[in-house]
Amino acid sequence: MMKHWKNRTGLAIAFAAALVVGGLGTAYASKVLASANPPATLKLADPNEGPNKLSFAPVVKHAYPTVVNISSSKVVRTPAGMSGMPPMDPLFEQFFGRNPGGRAIPRERREQSLGSGVIVSREGYIITNNHVVDGATDIKVVLFDKRELKARLIGADAKTDVAVLKVDAGDLPYITIADSSKVQVGDFALAIGNPFGVGKTVTMGIVSATGRGNLGIEDYEDFIQTDAPINPGNSGGALVNERGELVGINTAILSHGSGGNQGIGFAIPSNLVRQVMDSLLKDGKVTRAYLGIVPQDVTPAIMRAFNVKDSKGALVGDVTPDGPAAKSGLQKGDIILEVDGAPIDDSNQLRNRISMMPVDSQAKLKVLRDGAVHNLEVTLGKLPTREERASNDRPNGDQDLNGIQVEELTADAARELGLPPTTAGVVVSDVDPDSPAAENGLRPGDVIQEVNRQKVRSVAEFNRAVQKSGKNPLLLVNRGGNTRYVAV
Repeated sequence: MMKHWKNRTGLAIAFAAALVVGGLGTAYASKVLASANPPATLKLADPNEGPNKLSFAPVVKHAYPTVVNISSSKVVRTPAGMSGMPPMDPLFEQFFGRNPGGRAIPRERREQSLGSGVIVSREGYIITNNHVVDGATDIKVVLFDKRELKARLIGADAKTDVAVLKVDAGDLPYITIADSSKVQVGDFALAIGNPFGVGKTVTMGIVSATGRGNLGIEDYEDFIQTDAPINPGNSGGALVNERGELVGINTAILSHGSGGNQGIGFAIPSNLVRQVMDSLLKDGKVTRAYLGIVPQDVTPAIMRAFNVKDSKGALVGDVTPDGPAAKSGLQKGDIILEVDGAPIDDSNQLRNRISMMPVDSQAKLKVLRDGAVHNLEVTLGKLPTREERASNDRPNGDQDLNGIQVEELTADAARELGLPPTTAGVVVSDVDPDSPAAENGLRPGDVIQEVNRQKVRSVAEFNRAVQKSGKNPLLLVNRGGNTRYVAV
């Protein structure tokens, strides 16, 4: 028993000694650490200092509240059997996809879409993209103060991807709209929107280009290009300048399949947005003016063929019979240099400018014809409904020009190509895909009607005209009833 307590006493003494030694060790270690890591001496900013001078915060402060988040939904009906599943046993069709009468039972699902919009007036009008609300049965707008309002669609224009919404609320902030024609490459640009649905976001970049077209995104394209990061969900949001004024509506990105920003985004210019909005508010639709021609760009090959020194302007490839241009004296082969005193750079710019002019208005054209400048005045008409045109390939024929095979154009062949049976020319039956003709757009089924401005009515006439044409002959090609020039 005593031995037992003796052992305990020894353990207690040893434990106490350990505590003393441990405490001394800890104190020593703390002293060493204190000498190795002295207190940090920080240099703090003056608490009375103002905001950063090189900040876009004041700009964002004015524009930010005018940008809204938009969510829309629509019901999509998918016929039974379209889901990719294998055919169902007839025994179970009456329960899973077909009714007892044998008709497919459509499946319904609700699709959600997220985007952005910009309040542009005190009345509660909001601009967004048509693709954000297209087909929507329910549109909800979330304001800067988190209020959720139901919006109604006033009108939309699919050709420019612009839609106008309206919410019933008072005292709403609305943005100042700038003159987008004054936007220059190199200007600062801020994109405000709701990317990926994460919430309202501001990104910065510059204007990379203006007047971008022929991208195949919309029917009418005159985009402002920017490297300000734009991502899915930014659609319909604001592109603003350094004063916080609206210069464009963000609408598309070039992502090469990644689905995200690659530094190339496109915005619809504010001037075009205003014109579309005015038409939608006034008429409920956009009525476009019509010149009645098929314009082409003046390519280097066209420059050589027409003996012009400048690629500016739009070449008239075809003139609609009895159309506004025909009545004014405009001819195939004319190059339109100006409209109402404003220079024309290419066919896309001409198309956009004419389309947004008032119907029945007078357009003053400066054109280049056979080296001489002419001034014409055209009374613009109303753009007719687009007609679908067909063109068919033709069988083989004889080789008549490098990379091109042609054959006689019969009345039956003309009908098959959607042309009047009296159409004169030769039909292209084959084009070498590696030939200059293919590179410049010639295809089987095209009808060649002129070589170097000389009419051809047979293969023999075509061969003689080609032999006299020398290098790079200029062909007038009829495709589905519309003509265009091709330099080969």
